[in-house]
Amino acid sequence: MAIIQWFPGHMAKAMRQVKENLKLVDIVLELVDARLPESSRNPQLAELLKDKPSIVVLTKKDLADPKQTQKWIEYYETLGQPAVAINSVQGSLKVIDTKIKSVLAEKLANKKARGIRSQRIKVMCIGIPNVGKSTLLNHLVKKNVAQVGNRPGVTKAQQWLKAGKDLQLLDTPGILWPKFEDPLVGKKLALTGAIKDTLYAKDDVALYEIEEFIETAPQQLCERYKLAPEVLELPTVEVLLEITKKLGFKDDYERASERLIFDCRKGKLGRYTLDRVPQEVK
Repeated sequence: MAIIQWFPGHMAKAMRQVKENLKLVDIVLELVDARLPESSRNPQLAELLKDKPSIVVLTKKDLADPKQTQKWIEYYETLGQPAVAINSVQGSLKVIDTKIKSVLAEKLANKKARGIRSQRIKVMCIGIPNVGKSTLLNHLVKKNVAQVGNRPGVTKAQQWLKAGKDLQLLDTPGILWPKFEDPLVGKKLALTGAIKDTLYAKDDVALYEIEEFIETAPQQLCERYKLAPEVLELPTVEVLLEITKKLGFKDDYERASERLIFDCRKGKLGRYTLDRVPQEVK
């Protein structure tokens, strides 16, 4: 896969703003995609957060393999990293509010003991593009105050929002890091929509997708594209060409690649998780 260069000015600026605003908040919600929890964590953000209470929020859990999601939550908790999984559009406020108060229990108890009246807990929401931050924020505040779009780069400015009676949320733009050490991470992010579709070769990503589903969910692949099981024993490129024919696209494998990617994003191949929990904690 070709090296993808992006890191536009607004991402560099957003990184500086996150660093500056950390001292203003009590806790950080680090949103990641439940389909690729580790690959969708920005390592630069993780470095910034090391001295600040934080919760890893696995969004889009309705699109991910539920067993793998539970394993990831358990994995993070064993590392001492609080984590919770949510569907960004249903019943998230209570889950997140409860988790925040659990993580900050000692701090809140100390405030109460000192006679400090209840104040709103200031929360920063961070994550890479298209991880569902704006959708979640709109649900938490119960109105459309954050711009939403199923593409990276919609949120451009930071804004404070009130959620419930106890939380004040700081929204931030999605921030990618400049270079992936592992090209597989780039393919995973491209497949789930974190990278703009103009920045990668669609056939590279579609071939990765086919390899992944042959290994983890071959039946879903066969059912969706009406493939005989023995087709999956062919080289991946030939599987892509067979899918192209089944879709009625003749030899237009670029068009078929795009269909594969969008079918995957929309959940038409079923629920899936691309990242595996490290073996020792399975």
